[in-house]
Amino acid sequence: MTTQNLLVELFVEELPPKALNKLGNAFATVLADQLKAQGLAAADAVVTAYASPRRLAAHVVGVAAKAADKAQTVKLMPVAVGLNASGQPSAALLKRLGGMGLDVTDPVAVLARLKRQPDGKAEALFLDSVVPGVDLTTGLQKALNEAIAKLPIPKVMSYQLQSGCELPGWTSVSFVRPAHGLVALHGSTVVPVQALGLNAGNATHGHRFEAAMDPVPLAHADAYADTLARDGAVIASFAARKAEIARQLAAKAAEVGGGCKPIEDDALLDEVTALVERPNVLVCQFEPEFLAVPQECLILTMKANQKYFPLLDAAGKLTNQFLVVSNIRPDDASAVTGGNERVVRPRLADAKFFFDQDRKKSLEARVPGLSKVVYHNKLGTQGERMERVCAIAETIGLKLGGAELAAQALLAARLAKADLLTDMVGEFPELQGIMGGYYARHDGLGDTMADAIEDHYKPRFAGDELPRNAVGVVVALADKLETLVGLFGIGQLPSGDKDPFALRRHALGVVRMLVEKDLPLDLDTLVEISWSCMSSITSAGLQPSQQPKGTHGVLSARFELLAETPTRLADFLYDRISGTSREQGYSAQEVDAVLALRPQQLADIARRLEAVRAFAALPEATALAAANKRVGNILKKAEGEVQAQVNPALLTEASEAALAQALAQVAPAADAAFVAGNYTGSLQALAALRAPVDAFFDGVMVNADDPALKANRLGLLKTLHNAMNRVADLGRLAA
Repeated sequence: MTTQNLLVELFVEELPPKALNKLGNAFATVLADQLKAQGLAAADAVVTAYASPRRLAAHVVGVAAKAADKAQTVKLMPVAVGLNASGQPSAALLKRLGGMGLDVTDPVAVLARLKRQPDGKAEALFLDSVVPGVDLTTGLQKALNEAIAKLPIPKVMSYQLQSGCELPGWTSVSFVRPAHGLVALHGSTVVPVQALGLNAGNATHGHRFEAAMDPVPLAHADAYADTLARDGAVIASFAARKAEIARQLAAKAAEVGGGCKPIEDDALLDEVTALVERPNVLVCQFEPEFLAVPQECLILTMKANQKYFPLLDAAGKLTNQFLVVSNIRPDDASAVTGGNERVVRPRLADAKFFFDQDRKKSLEARVPGLSKVVYHNKLGTQGERMERVCAIAETIGLKLGGAELAAQALLAARLAKADLLTDMVGEFPELQGIMGGYYARHDGLGDTMADAIEDHYKPRFAGDELPRNAVGVVVALADKLETLVGLFGIGQLPSGDKDPFALRRHALGVVRMLVEKDLPLDLDTLVEISWSCMSSITSAGLQPSQQPKGTHGVLSARFELLAETPTRLADFLYDRISGTSREQGYSAQEVDAVLALRPQQLADIARRLEAVRAFAALPEATALAAANKRVGNILKKAEGEVQAQVNPALLTEASEAALAQALAQVAPAADAAFVAGNYTGSLQALAALRAPVDAFFDGVMVNADDPALKANRLGLLKTLHNAMNRVADLGRLAA
């Protein structure tokens, strides 16, 4: 079967840049998968996706003009139904075969084509047939329709397409953007398919202004990318265009010198790649006096509003030069650079104005205004939230560092949200916290307080750095715990993949700080602190006349937190620990064994997991884990609470006396290692118990008729169970 490579392109108006790469990959993947499913392409056929601002395309290697025929066996019906008493075809059978397009005029010929085969308890009639392979036109039409239907379009447009019929009229079409061209080439042959009111051809369009010709004819499917680059002035591949932009950015930065580098932002690079077809990187600059504004403000306004790449010097400081990715390559680029410099200047001037105005009012002076900003309709204002965070932060500070740390944490928590009321954060919400740090330094609060205010949102995302100082850690913990307790308390829990308040991220932040900072705080104590502070500081019951405008009475009643909140929140935090531990390569059994004990010091969990893994590698581990599970089951079934007490005088069997003696020798060593934090040593010391434990279960009946013997043996097992399960529940390791 001969094959040719296939090229399909949809030429459209400018596609949404943030979705372009995803659209291109989805179009190519679904199209190729449909061709493979119909037998027109091999399962391992190479697929190349193309996506530029005005096109989606796919190149598929080795596509057949017609799929191979397929032999198939079709079950028709039971023999008792298909044949009459004389063995001739019944009316039901003839009707079924006729419906399949077969000639049923000759009953003898009909019977000759059928097979009788067992089908369960009875026999059935089967028909061997050959299904003709689909031709490329039919198969590609189906694949193209499916690829268009399954595009992850962020928002569909409806537009009018002139009707192709003889009568005048218009046809409504829905797609991500109006489509103006369709190419379908099998080798050099046009495949006559249709889509979005367009008929396939062999010509496309290049760059709006710099194409060498228009339209651009395509001689062969394999010549697509090269022809567009040569005659259309377009780099069709998203990946190739992105790589070219990155290359030019690095080259231009090197030309500037001084160790300058463009800011690294892959999302911005993707977005710019989706905005240009023929990238041309140019160097621009702005007035040096704007550098007096915090560089985060300037960088954000250049990136978010203008899609520019700021240049940083060797020390990571912003320079007054930036890089622009133009879509044209004029001989004289001065008009392009001058235009971009004129455009950015008002943006930077706005940032400078906001910064200057904000510094005229201290953070402390802004705090009362937080009472006029609604935080949540069931949890009150930002002012009320601030009071709750202050209470939690002060309590945690006392536990971690005494009165001095508590006082610093209280002040930082009071001022942490004040920058929400500044003009700069109002314009750029992404700068909350960051601007608070700058304004705290301007207010003379010092670096410790400024860093804490800036860092209290950290970690903001996976892999983000943690707060730099103890005050920042305390306030960050308090801020996240207030959010978790408050939203859990009103029943706003994450569900499935829905987490509108980012509670999973907040919980992971709490876990990371406790673990990576090795904080001596018990998890249950921390949850209880937050719960107590939240429960004692509820909405102030403001009268409608006292409430901020726009609240519509939603703050007029006190809120009550659900009583089960602490338990639910603790479970939620342990779930996050479980997930991150498995991501680090620990097995579900290892994680379950450790977390079954709900260790309160989260920094211990990693050491416990390592100890469990080392224990599981011992030859004695399997037998001891199984025995531990058995002991746990026996103790659960015992009547009343079993005390870990053993009377040596009641050890009547040699094997139970031997176990008691082994425990007396092993348990102190295991306990000492545990107290010293040597969890691996603690578990490995237990290996010596295997033989006496096995002998005990082989030779001793726990449920003896004598109540005193039974109680003593249960006490011995309780002692064993306690000794074996200080680091982890080893029974969870049993298969």
